[in-house]
Formats: sequence, structure tokens, C-alpha cells
Amino acid sequence: MELVRRTRALWARRGVLSTLVTRDLRVRYAQSALGYVWTVLDPLLMSLIYYVVFVLILKRGDLGHQPYFLFLVIGLLSWQWFSASLTDTSRALISEAKLVRSTNLPREIWVVRVIASKGVEFVLSLPVLLVFLVFYLVRGHAHLNGWLVLFPLALVLQAVALLGLGLILAPVTVLVTDMQRVVRIVLRMLFYATPVIYTTHLVDAPYDKIFWLNPMTGILELMRAGFFRHDRYPIVWGAIGTSVVVSVVLLFVGVAVFRRLERPVLKEI
Repeated sequence: MELVRRTRALWARRGVLSTLVTRDLRVRYAQSALGYVWTVLDPLLMSLIYYVVFVLILKRGDLGHQPYFLFLVIGLLSWQWFSASLTDTSRALISEAKLVRSTNLPREIWVVRVIASKGVEFVLSLPVLLVFLVFYLVRGHAHLNGWLVLFPLALVLQAVALLGLGLILAPVTVLVTDMQRVVRIVLRMLFYATPVIYTTHLVDAPYDKIFWLNPMTGILELMRAGFFRHDRYPIVWGAIGTSVVVSVVLLFVGVAVFRRLERPVLKEI
């Protein structure tokens, strides 16, 4: 099977992948005065803005689980990983064109290293989430439960979905240069079609099933499952199951598209 063969090839070069990821992180933080702070500052500020607008100004207390700020932080940290990964994977082959042509590395490695480096940044942001969690636990507003074990599964599932989408976008962007602009526009639209600032329960049937096709819908359900009570907003298992299927399908489609377009891409760059 092609997926297995390419996975073995990547695993054989895992040392190189680790070096590339480390390089990306060092470059990102070395060129910034605030360094690591930028990883968490943007989602925290956006969480604050949405909290002020929806809770303090519009007086909406039904948009998501309580405490709503914790609900927002989880969603926006995950979305940052998703959005940044797709933005960078869309130009992964173009930005490293010389290395893509001149090395015998599996060319998927340029996509994987983007997703991995953004994933590491997400993991590095989790202590901030922990701080807010402890704050709300002390005040008695947060309620951890056994579904917290689903959080690692959500990370794996998001990585799978991103890898599939990245393997599609990277070669297509080389052949269709306007794709980078399309990705930026689609991401802006997709943000509001993803339950980042609201819960899936607010989407009426049958349109909620359409939202389930967005893999991030079920992924966010998994991430948030262990942090809140579910008496008002039960876990949407249908969205989770759909996300699993869609993510796996995206991975297989991504491998097939990347393999099909690999030669045309090498000729183009």
C-alpha cells in the first residue's frame, strides 16, 4: 500500500524531520523579540475580544460551555494550529524549492515538518490553557471529567486531517499559484463555519450534519469533552465519528494527490 510505503520512507528519515522541525522553531523564535509569547498572545487576545463582545456587550450566555472564556481558549488554540498549518503547507514546496529538487528526501517531509512544528507550538501553548483551567477549578467553575482521555485522540486526529489537507494543497499551490490567496479566503470563511466561538448545538438540523463534514467540528468536541459538564450541551458523538472518517479519507486522498502531482511539481519548480 502506498501510504504504508511512504510512511516507512518518512520514518527512515525521522532524524532529518526532527532537525527540520527544530530549525523552524528556532528561526521562528529567534527572529521575534517576544518569541514564545506570540504563540499564545494572539489566541488569548482573540478570546478576550470575543468574550467582551458576546458576554459583556451582547449578554449572550448560551454560545458555549461555561466558563465561556475557557471554551474560547481551547477552540482558538486549536484553530491557530489548523489555520497556520494550512497557510504554511500551501507554500511548503515553493518555499523550499531548491531543497525539494536537490535532495533525495521523501518530498512529503516538507509538508510533515510544517504540521509537526505547528503541532509543537500548540503543545507549548498548553501550559497557558492549564493556568486558566486551574483558575476556574479553584473558583469552582470548571468541571473536569473522564472524557479528558479523548484530548490526545483529538491531537492525533487533527494531525491526520492536516496532513491530508497539506498533501493536497502543497502540490496544487505549485501548479496553481493563486491557491495561496484562495486558502486565506477559505480559512476566513471556515472559521465561522467551525464551532470555535459557539457550540455545535446552536446549528439547527439538518444543517448541523453539514457542519459535521468539517473535521474540526468533531475534533473540537473531543478537545472540550473533558473540561465541561454535558448536561446542557451533550457530546456530539455523530460529529466525532464523522470527523474520524473525514480525516482518514483526507489522508488517503492527500497521499494519492501528492503522488499523482509529484512529477509535474518537480518540473514546475
